[in-house]
Amino acid sequence: MFYTIDILGTIAFAISGVLVAINKKMDLFGILIIGFVTAVGGGTLRDLLIGNTPVSWMKDITFTYVIIVSAVFAILFRSKINYLRTSLFLFDTIGIGLYTLVGIEKGLNSGLHPVICIALGTITASFGGVIRDILCNEIPIIFRKEIYATACILGGATYFLLSEFPLKNNVVFIIAGIVVIVTRLLAVKFKIALPSFYSKE
Repeated sequence: MFYTIDILGTIAFAISGVLVAINKKMDLFGILIIGFVTAVGGGTLRDLLIGNTPVSWMKDITFTYVIIVSAVFAILFRSKINYLRTSLFLFDTIGIGLYTLVGIEKGLNSGLHPVICIALGTITASFGGVIRDILCNEIPIIFRKEIYATACILGGATYFLLSEFPLKNNVVFIIAGIVVIVTRLLAVKFKIALPSFYSKE
């Protein structure tokens, strides 16, 4: 199941990156690069931090194939996913939910403290999007007042809280992922944001 979650997260983030690149009117090469860095950026940073080298996508060519197929799919069916803003948001949200769990699992496999595992989950989920936004000349969502990394942290905390109960690991994974996704969806729908220190102009 863990490998499946990793693949699904890769697909979600690759499509998210492709949609941004299409919105920015990039050429085919630019679209593929943005899709690729969005999908593997956070995982690459995570693997470097825990000393897991070569990083995951270099050791398993399946991830490269998945990203390419996802990018081609998004390009071919871009007219079907016509509402780019909504589609980007949904794929990005699904991606952070899945990748938070991937990062936590990697931390656990490395024998790290739960707090560090949650941090790794947040990095895995967030930093592909950070690199994507920087390359596309946007202020990364994680650095704005939107609930983004906070959703990852809540999902990670939920994972370790539920781990104290006699629940199957798959169930814990699913619930924690749903917490991330629902938190992000509710925050955007009801305009819930972290406090801002800047006065409105």
